[in-house]
Amino acid sequence: MKIALVGYGKMGHMLEQSAVAFGHSVVATIDPFAPDAGIKIPSGDSRALADAVVSSGAEGIIEFTHPSSVMENIKVLLPLKIPMVVGTTGWNEKKQEVASLAQECGGTIMTTANFSIGVAILYKIVEEASRLVNNFSEYDAAIWEMHHNQKADSPSGTALEIANHLLSEFKRKDSIVTDEFKERPKPNQLHVSSTRCGSVPGTHKVFFDCEADTIEISHTARSRHGLANGAVHALENLCAMLKSGELSAGALYGMNDVFPQLFKA
Repeated sequence: MKIALVGYGKMGHMLEQSAVAFGHSVVATIDPFAPDAGIKIPSGDSRALADAVVSSGAEGIIEFTHPSSVMENIKVLLPLKIPMVVGTTGWNEKKQEVASLAQECGGTIMTTANFSIGVAILYKIVEEASRLVNNFSEYDAAIWEMHHNQKADSPSGTALEIANHLLSEFKRKDSIVTDEFKERPKPNQLHVSSTRCGSVPGTHKVFFDCEADTIEISHTARSRHGLANGAVHALENLCAMLKSGELSAGALYGMNDVFPQLFKA
């Protein structure tokens, strides 16, 4: 497959390595700032971005940029009708808008808070643990995450997605709080806290705690290679499933759509 990479920072370089390792060709590396990007376009120049992707002959796009630019990139690239995987986080509140745009223009996009296969498995483990713990009223729950000090958003999209999986089965809580508490938390509030430090690729922990003991579920990324590999596999699966008719163009898809084997009941 011919792949265009929009964003050529640390993740872009890893994506290129993964794509080549899996037998694909990277036909464009596009970034306004990266000194070694194959195509440098002015920041915010949507016409130049679209022209660069089209002229590259790309059959798939992977976008890993910045929360401040991701929505504009999506609006420019989605109408090209080239299957696109977006790894940039920080735009959860815009997903319905993107889904509507995909339907209107016939473009296809897939995104998730974290492309790591291990994290996808973590979601299922957290759901099952929450279902079990929900039967015992003495247990409370919380989530903590830590990332490198260059990460632009907080809490991470992954932490919020873990929270959603927990809340789907832990019925005593129905509200996510990401700020510091100025008073005692209410029983229905789930605290999701964050730390930014050094070069940590990503650590996420879920706690179920009572007076007697603590249950801790943890996922620690050793590097960002798991994200890169997962994003490339997601694009592979998205394109293959569009071709086979398992998925239809003109929609926003998630991890459960392109990796159904991970999400079977």
